[in-house]
Formats: sequence, structure tokens, C-alpha cells
Amino acid sequence: MIVVMSSGAAKSEIDQVLDRLEKLGFQIHLSQGVERTIIGAIGDKKILSEVALEAMPGVEKVVPILQPYKLVSREFRTNNSVVRVGDLEFGGSRIHVMAGPCAVESKEQLLETAELVHKAGATILRGGAFKPRTSPYAFQGLEEEGLKILAEARERTGLKIVTEVVDPRTVELVSRYTDILQIGARNMQNFFLLKEVAGSDKPVVLKRGLSSTVEEWLMAAEYLMAGGNYNVILCERGIRTFETYLRNTLDLSAIPVAKHLSHLPVIVDPSHAVGKWQYVRPMAIAAIAAGADGLLIEVHPNPAQALCDGPQSLTPENFSALMAKIGKIAAVMGRTVD
Repeated sequence: MIVVMSSGAAKSEIDQVLDRLEKLGFQIHLSQGVERTIIGAIGDKKILSEVALEAMPGVEKVVPILQPYKLVSREFRTNNSVVRVGDLEFGGSRIHVMAGPCAVESKEQLLETAELVHKAGATILRGGAFKPRTSPYAFQGLEEEGLKILAEARERTGLKIVTEVVDPRTVELVSRYTDILQIGARNMQNFFLLKEVAGSDKPVVLKRGLSSTVEEWLMAAEYLMAGGNYNVILCERGIRTFETYLRNTLDLSAIPVAKHLSHLPVIVDPSHAVGKWQYVRPMAIAAIAAGADGLLIEVHPNPAQALCDGPQSLTPENFSALMAKIGKIAAVMGRTVD
């Protein structure tokens, strides 16, 4: 439920409500705005009928949250959440582009890519150090050495870093190097991993599972927020359907739906959605038009030689051309691209 305090409620009145809820065993989440304080309380709803919270001083109203996801719900927070990554903000008027190779293959490859995407206007460098692959014989990533290379690229370019964490045992290690933790589609419902990442102070990009509903996606985000990490960015990356021409089907409708149901920022990964570089540009443009707060795009200096996901990777030249197009559509939407 949500307890909405009256405008100008005294701190002592807020503290009394918090104390009452904590004694009743509710998990408390406090949101203090300029004019009002909102208290989110999660616990046994049967107790609600026995607690006269609305009779307490300073309480304006008590609103039950009907959705199974509580903290993620638009009912809990009516305004859009803004997730900060250093001096960058997701969920505001600016659209951020994360770009880079599927995997860190070598220092030369990553540093070259970092310089190129930075010059084109990307603000965040993506690159996988730990690569969970369908085949056990495929390239699995450089692991900690790859993380060190990513950190060096950040020092050289000023780009923030996003990289995937795949194992609860490596969350602390990856957090030492990265600015954003990414939870991949295959791990969206890896609840042990979600709980471990929830204890991190790093922002999280949570990709939608290959066959997951929007509600399941939001429930995965609820695990992160219930565990204490409120800096969650949702990422639509295509879902598995009957269509086989493309790698996946990009569900553009998930952008407005997720924004209607939730207050969290939403970005889109058109590269994994389509799997063919020729279609990345139109889908990226469509995602911005549909209201996405950012993009996650694969870029490689030589896609033909990439160790993974070469067919869906843009060349630096194609990426630069895409950034110019994105800037134009963002302006039409009343937004800007960083």
C-alpha cells in the first residue's frame, strides 16, 4: 500500500507513521518530494483492515497497490524515475546511447571501438567480459582481463561502462570495474543473481527474457528494488516468436506498456532483437519514436572478424550515420541525444 502524507506534514507525524508500520512488520520505502512524502509499505494486506492509518495525524490517504509488482508500479510512484549514472541521467529529456562490441576480444579492438563510438556521440561503452553462450565451444569472454580493458577505455575516453554480470559469485568483481551492471535476457529470472545484484550500489540494466511477459519482466525488476537497488533501467531486446527470418521479434509496444505500468526508464537493444545489421537503424529510430530513453547498440571495427554477433554489429561508419538520424527523430520528440 501507499501512505500519502498531507502537504506540509511534520517530521514527527511522518516518523509516527513509519514507527507504526515497522512495528506491524511492514517493509518501508520512503519517497520524500518537495511538497509531499509518500510511504510505500509492503506486507500482509490482511492487516490493513485492522490498522486505522488514515486516522493518524498528517495522513492524507492510504492507497492499496493492486499490481503484483509494488515498488516498480506506477501506483507506487506517479512521476518517472530518473536513474543517475555519474553525471548522466536516464529517464529525463536526454536519450543516451550505449555502444560497443558484443565481447571484449582484445585491448586494440576495444580501445579502437571506444574512440570511434565516443566521437560519434555515444556516452556509454558496452562490451562483454563474461559471455554466456548457447554453445560451450563458443568464445566465453576474457573475464577479469576484459574488465581491466574496459576500465582502461573509460580512462582514455571518459565513457561510462556497461557490462554483463552472469554469476552471483562475480557481482563484487564486476562492480569494481563497471559503472552499470547488465543482467542479460537468459538471467532475467535468475533470482539468486537478482538478489545479489540488489545489494549492489551500481545501476542495473535489466533485459527482458526471450519468452517473458511484461509482467514477468517487471517482477524481475521488483526483486532488485525490494532488495534495495532502486537504480533499475529496463531493456527491451526482442522476444522469441514464430518468425524465424530475424533473430528475435522487437516488441516496440513493450516500451509504452512498460512506461504505463512502471515509473522506470526503458531502453531498447535493437541489435539483439533483429540480429542483422541492416535492420538495426530503422528499429533504433522506431524505438526512439515509441518513447525509449536510450539505446544499446553493437558496434565493431570489423564485424566480419568479430568473435560473436558479427552479423548484427554496425561498422563505425554506419553507427555515425545512425547517430545523426537518432538526433533528428529525438528533436521531433522534444528530446536530445547525448
